[in-house]
Amino acid sequence: MKDAVSWDDFSKIDIRTGTVVAVFDFPEARNPAYKVHIDFGEEIGVKKTSAQITTKYTKEELVGKQIVAVVNFPIKQIANFMSECLILGAVERKDVILIQPQMKVSNGLKIS
Repeated sequence: MKDAVSWDDFSKIDIRTGTVVAVFDFPEARNPAYKVHIDFGEEIGVKKTSAQITTKYTKEELVGKQIVAVVNFPIKQIANFMSECLILGAVERKDVILIQPQMKVSNGLKIS
C-alpha cells in the first residue's frame, strides 16, 4: 500500500465524468495506445488524452462511452501528442478496464 494522503491532498484532485467523442490510432506511442477526445461538458469542454486501452477496447466501441478521468493534471507530452487528462481504470497486468458510471450522467459531474 502507498503512503496515506490527507483529505486536503485528495480534495485537490478534480475527477469528472465525460463522454468519449473521438478515438484515433497513436502509432508514435511507445506502447500500444489510442488518442482519445473526451467531452467534459460546458465548464471544461473537450480534453485529449493518450490511453493504453487497446487490448480491451476498439476505437468504435469507445466512442459514446462514458468514463471517469482526472482533469487537472499538468499537460504531459507523450511522443508528439499533448495529453490533457488521465482516464481512470483498473489495471491487471497490461490490461486496463475503464471505470464508468453505472448509469448515464451529465458530462462534467465531479466525482468525490
